[in-house]
Amino acid sequence: MALDQSTHAGAQKLAADPSALLDAAATALANVEAAVAQGVDALRERVAQGEKISGKALEADQMRAHAAAWYGSYTEALRQTLAWAQRLHGGGAFDELEQALFAVGFGEYLAQLQGGLLMSQGEIARPSDLGVTQSAFGGPEAEAIIALGANDAMRKRIMEIVCEREGLATVGASGLDEDMEMVREQFRRLCVDKVEPHAHEWHLNDQLIPIEIIQEMAELGVFGLTIPEEFGGFGMGKTAMCVVSEELSRGYIGVGSLGTRSEIAAELILCGGTDAQKAEWLPKIASAEILPTAVFTEPNTGSDLGSLRTRAAKEGDSYTVTGNKTWITHAARADVMTMLVRTDPDSTDWRGLSMFLAPKQRGTDEAPFPDDGITGGEIEVLGYRGMKEYELGFDGFRVPAENLLGGVEGQGFKQLMQTFESARIQTAARAVGVAQCAFDLGLRYAQERVQFGKPLIAFPRVYNKLALMAAEIMIARQLTYFSAREKDADRRCDLEAGMAKLLGARVAWAAADNALQIHGGNGFALEYPISRVLCDARVLNIFEGAAEIQAQVIARRMLENRAKS
Repeated sequence: MALDQSTHAGAQKLAADPSALLDAAATALANVEAAVAQGVDALRERVAQGEKISGKALEADQMRAHAAAWYGSYTEALRQTLAWAQRLHGGGAFDELEQALFAVGFGEYLAQLQGGLLMSQGEIARPSDLGVTQSAFGGPEAEAIIALGANDAMRKRIMEIVCEREGLATVGASGLDEDMEMVREQFRRLCVDKVEPHAHEWHLNDQLIPIEIIQEMAELGVFGLTIPEEFGGFGMGKTAMCVVSEELSRGYIGVGSLGTRSEIAAELILCGGTDAQKAEWLPKIASAEILPTAVFTEPNTGSDLGSLRTRAAKEGDSYTVTGNKTWITHAARADVMTMLVRTDPDSTDWRGLSMFLAPKQRGTDEAPFPDDGITGGEIEVLGYRGMKEYELGFDGFRVPAENLLGGVEGQGFKQLMQTFESARIQTAARAVGVAQCAFDLGLRYAQERVQFGKPLIAFPRVYNKLALMAAEIMIARQLTYFSAREKDADRRCDLEAGMAKLLGARVAWAAADNALQIHGGNGFALEYPISRVLCDARVLNIFEGAAEIQAQVIARRMLENRAKS
């Protein structure tokens, strides 16, 4: 009982003193960092062979490795959430809502680190999986924050403030400067006016996003956002990309994902293209004169890109492509394919792969693939519509030799790897936008739906769901922005980008699932947009690196970092 009283008193002190709350969070975080480092060291002892990590041993110990990845991702998320709160506090902007979001989110994640966190609906990672004790994540500071964040009155207060501030672009201060918030507001207005009124109809009818929307996006600079000004772009950083992707995906994930293809293509050309290729292709991508599509995945290969079989054989001044590709997004409407194929027929791994900028004709409903040597069929999907997915067959399709990216064969896989950081950062931002959309829909329904004489939002289980959604969205947002800042600073950030994508996808799915639960039976009806958002959220855990692949990569990078420390 004395411990309970002490924890309660500690929580009250933190509620009254924001500086004390942040100091306690810093102490709790230091304990978490030490516990996770201990767990990673224990994993290294199991999978290391001298200075190197054994891939076979790491795979055999996959459950422990993935637990380490998730614990590491939560730790980085807490670190960036604390940094966000400290910046706000230092600038006099750590107000009541931000303090409550911080306490709820930080406390909830500390509690999950102690008791176990979900890697998926049926897989829980616990401290024992890391080889550490539950108490390693405890301490009086952690217990006080957990008690404060679990307080029903605080969660209720979050939703009272949110309901008072109708039309919030985000719940709580994002921590970005005024310029970025102006960018956010611009794209928020586009979605409110032009996207949200029609998104569900596009989804239900499995329609392509109207070309007029693409043209408006082009006029606002979506497709050239991060392309240097010398090539017709805006020369903005990845943080701007995150804000734009987030708000567009909040309107509809299909709209938010239209820019992904241009981002990947531009990154490929900027990192690996010749001067002539940059001059030729980047201005056209920036203006949306051409729409790219990424042609990487093949049947039966999935994430194992090194085993691709589609071949490109050089014949004079062109290459002839033969093989099959799948899960190609926006393929019919695209004008150019960034195509990963095997140019060395004697190779069996990534070293024989090359990347091409393969022009194609834009298709129509009547003739989706009019070029000689290409056939295609649509893959019907649950969600993530608006662009359509295709299987493509290539039989004698010709690509000019000058369109070999970089002009040298065998560089394709390395060139693609250079885009993974940006692609995963953007996917994390899309996840934040989808989560925010789910929150918007859940909140609106909870305010409007009356049961037993009062709106749903008056019930504790409902406002608790929404308050935790808001807190988790802010955590995922801060981790995503951090990875973008690291990329903008030209620092390696594959670990941070992977963590942002891993956590963001889970947050989006949880938000969509909980928002649908708030809708009750109506959420299961196709006429309600939350049914679409649930389907859209589900794909985030699969593309741009499935959660299991992502966790494996994160675990390996964490092991490498510990070896250097």
